[in-house]
Amino acid sequence: MVYFVLFISCFLAATLVPFSSEALFLYDIKHYDYVLILIIATFGNWLGGVLTYWFGWLAKWDWIEKYFRVKKSRVEEFKLVVQKYGAWMGWLCWLPIIGDVIAIGLGVFRVSPVITFITMFLGKMSRYVAIGYLMGLIF
Repeated sequence: MVYFVLFISCFLAATLVPFSSEALFLYDIKHYDYVLILIIATFGNWLGGVLTYWFGWLAKWDWIEKYFRVKKSRVEEFKLVVQKYGAWMGWLCWLPIIGDVIAIGLGVFRVSPVITFITMFLGKMSRYVAIGYLMGLIF
C-alpha cells in the first residue's frame, strides 16, 4: 500500500493538480528500500508528466486561451523557445509549476514524444536522486 500511495502522489504532483510528493518521498526513502522508492517515484511522476504532455497534444488553441488565460502573444514567444530547444525541454518538466507548462507546451507544439518522454524521465529521476542525496538519505 505504501508503494501505491507514493506512486499516486508522485503521479498527481506531475499533473495540473496542485500536489507535492517530496515529503512522502523523503519519508518513504528513509524507511524503505531507496532503490525501489526511487523507481516508483520516478515512474509515477514521469507518467503524470506524460499525461500532461498528452493533454497539451489534444488541446485546442481556443481552450488554452480561454481556460488558462494565456494570450496568443505569450504562446508565440513560448513557441520560439520550443523550436530552439525542442524535446530537450522535457528535462525541465520536473520544475514546480512551470514544469507543467513546459509539458503542455511540448504537447501543444507536437514535439517528438519519444525524445520528450526520455528527457522527461531523466529529468524527473535526476530530481528524486538529487532530493535524496541532498537530504543525506541515499549514496
